[in-house]
Amino acid sequence: MRYSNYYFIGIGGIGMSAIARYCKFKGASVSGYDRTASDLTRALEAEGIAVHYEDDPARIPGTPADTLVVFTPAVPAGLGELCQARERGFRVIKRSQMLGELTAGQRCLAVAGTHGKTTTSTLVAHILTESGTGCSAFLGGISKNYGTNMLMSRTPIVVAEADEFDRSFHQLHPAIAAITAMDADHLDIYGDLAHVQEAFRIFASQVSETLILKYGLPVTQEDTPAKIYTYHFDEPCADFHSSNLRLDGSGHYTYDLVYPGGVLTDIRVGAIGWVNVENSIAAAAICLCNGLDAQKVRHAIGTFEGAWRRLDVHLNTPALTYIDDYAHHPAELQSAISSIRQVFPGRRITGIFQPHLYTRTRDFAPEFARALSGLDKLILLDIYPAREEPIPGVTSEIIFRDVTAPEKVLVPKAELLSYLEKEPLDVLVTLGAGDIDRFIEPITGLLKQRL
Repeated sequence: MRYSNYYFIGIGGIGMSAIARYCKFKGASVSGYDRTASDLTRALEAEGIAVHYEDDPARIPGTPADTLVVFTPAVPAGLGELCQARERGFRVIKRSQMLGELTAGQRCLAVAGTHGKTTTSTLVAHILTESGTGCSAFLGGISKNYGTNMLMSRTPIVVAEADEFDRSFHQLHPAIAAITAMDADHLDIYGDLAHVQEAFRIFASQVSETLILKYGLPVTQEDTPAKIYTYHFDEPCADFHSSNLRLDGSGHYTYDLVYPGGVLTDIRVGAIGWVNVENSIAAAAICLCNGLDAQKVRHAIGTFEGAWRRLDVHLNTPALTYIDDYAHHPAELQSAISSIRQVFPGRRITGIFQPHLYTRTRDFAPEFARALSGLDKLILLDIYPAREEPIPGVTSEIIFRDVTAPEKVLVPKAELLSYLEKEPLDVLVTLGAGDIDRFIEPITGLLKQRL
């Protein structure tokens, strides 16, 4: 490592914490600040990384000669530590630049996309690890197989989740990459869909060997020096696609993978839902193009337990099921709800959704309403603001009024648990990227009492 100290402002973020863990693995002294304690910050502290929760510039260790300061764009520009670090002459870089520097000189396998990238990159890392090839991995979620968002190996292969937020993925130059989706999102940054798509084409231009592209996405061979292969859940024109799809009674799919090298039969996906079939096809394509043995790829997909908060099953009985998912974009909601509908046909699905960001709610209110109308009952919470200030007239009501689900109700977050205590439930799913995850444990406990 170039520096002896690495200091992270916003260390509790999922991407920041992965890089912090990597720096510690490499032998550097690591510490950082975050606004509030969380499961992630507590895990970092348990691993020997010092974390504090007050904006205190005096906590920045060392000198500009031996300390690098890394920050996430999610922290306020006027934060005292960030301002002082710059004034005192420390080198201060964004998380995305740090990730780009860490992956440079290694063989980078990256997954980009407005949805699907966390599960797909986590599965790529799992396939490489389970096969014995090994990799380091910077993930945007917690792998349920390994209980972490950072896998560490001496093998010079690194798997990276390529995040489009703030154009972060432009810092990466992968050998092999996948693009899973190019939907309109982060319009506070990009303005419109055309600029989102242009950002993805810039990313594609930085892929050197092979680009695995979701069938139908607007990227052409003129946009990249890499060889393009396409993939899809079941489109026979795609280079990688499923056939002979079967669903078992536990919600798991088995399929045959049709790919340029032949047919890989009887792949059972360890994570539930059709969307994970498609994610597994993308992950298999990356690994097969990287030279992995096909039989090892099939075995590893079968042992994949998924990523935390991605169709994450917490309770599953014939009478009562509870699933949690990170979906916070209309396309993600539609995929999650339709996957759950297929896995549990004929059952009544109640969804609790917490909108994330005022801008996203404003920009996609009609699309949110259409996606949530696929539920049998919607329980809608207030907007989680994250880094944003309120926007006049933008509340959960602008989604709620257009939802056509058979039942719908607006519930304040503080009253959610008491509301659920009286609610008849069959299949319950929590959805959102805010702090709705804090309800997972109490909801699970409440439902288990009913069994």
